[in-house]
Amino acid sequence: MIRYAANVSIAFKEYPFYERFQRTADLGFRAVEFMSPFAYDVDEVVRAIHSAGVQVVQFNIADGNIGGGERGFASHPQRRQEWRDEMLRGIDLAVKLGARQINSLVGCVIPGMDRELQINYLVDNLQWADQHLSAAKLPLMIEALNLHDNPGYLLQYSREVIDVMDRAESEWVMFQYDVYHMQRVEGDLVRRIREYLLRIGHIQIADNPGRHQPGTGEINYRFVLGALEEAGYDRYVGLEYVPLTTTEASFDWLPRDKRVASTAADLRL
Repeated sequence: MIRYAANVSIAFKEYPFYERFQRTADLGFRAVEFMSPFAYDVDEVVRAIHSAGVQVVQFNIADGNIGGGERGFASHPQRRQEWRDEMLRGIDLAVKLGARQINSLVGCVIPGMDRELQINYLVDNLQWADQHLSAAKLPLMIEALNLHDNPGYLLQYSREVIDVMDRAESEWVMFQYDVYHMQRVEGDLVRRIREYLLRIGHIQIADNPGRHQPGTGEINYRFVLGALEEAGYDRYVGLEYVPLTTTEASFDWLPRDKRVASTAADLRL
């Protein structure tokens, strides 16, 4: 069966952030993911999560100024210490919340810098993080983002993420495979998932075009999620999509009594 985590940063925008955790629980979910909690009052975030009784699957650290075009800075040489400080802060909060993992965007291409050199800075940071992740027994996700929505992002294809992981040589650094992003740049979804399954620590889904809920676009999610089941994937699938109408209506494809875990046969697709 596939387990689901509702993303309370992309969906639930009808509600104040601190209320979204209880709204998620009220809709039948027991697990959540979200972007950086450090944009909010962290103590309030912790209280809201505990009050709602939801499991934190993951949250982001060190995203930078997303609205201004940044997509993290893990590969930026002049922000190395800033990233490392954010990593330690994120690990501390993850332990406090009992989170399963954290995620860090790697950053955009730095104009004028050799790509290989920038990758080296990223790998160096990941190798530094290994001891801290290991001590906390906390995996770190890195991901590829599609170039259409995220021009200039350093890692755009699944193979590029795997190459960075190979160089970092850390069992605590894992691939966050976002089906929407990968459909936009390379397709071949099920074959890639099967090929990299042992390196994948988290999967996120949205349909294409539009990045809306499954069933609104071209991706055959009954087939994709069925293939995940068949392959024995036992981690969470994050519902990181923009609701086409309301958040509540966007979950109609996933029966209420199946929102903790379900089989592909249960889906209304």
